[in-house]
Amino acid sequence: MNEQLRGQLRQWLDRLLMVDLFLVLVSFFWLAIALVGRALDIPLGLDLWYRLWEPIFTPAIGILMLGAIASGIASQIVKRLDASSSSE
Repeated sequence: MNEQLRGQLRQWLDRLLMVDLFLVLVSFFWLAIALVGRALDIPLGLDLWYRLWEPIFTPAIGILMLGAIASGIASQIVKRLDASSSSE
């Protein structure tokens, strides 16, 4: 795989993870606001949030965690490859 294609792939993956992070943060704030609404007897969509938990929010959190782990592993591999190539 050439360097330009690899850079584009990395850029799209980073964008995907940023959108996923935004989705996870929005879902967290929605949950927090809906819980306050439930305490004040104001319907702010907590029941809808619960229905969306399994099909949308759980996979989004999993993808975010997988992306963070994969990014960390890739950084360590690149760092070790750079260190081994500079010592030769």
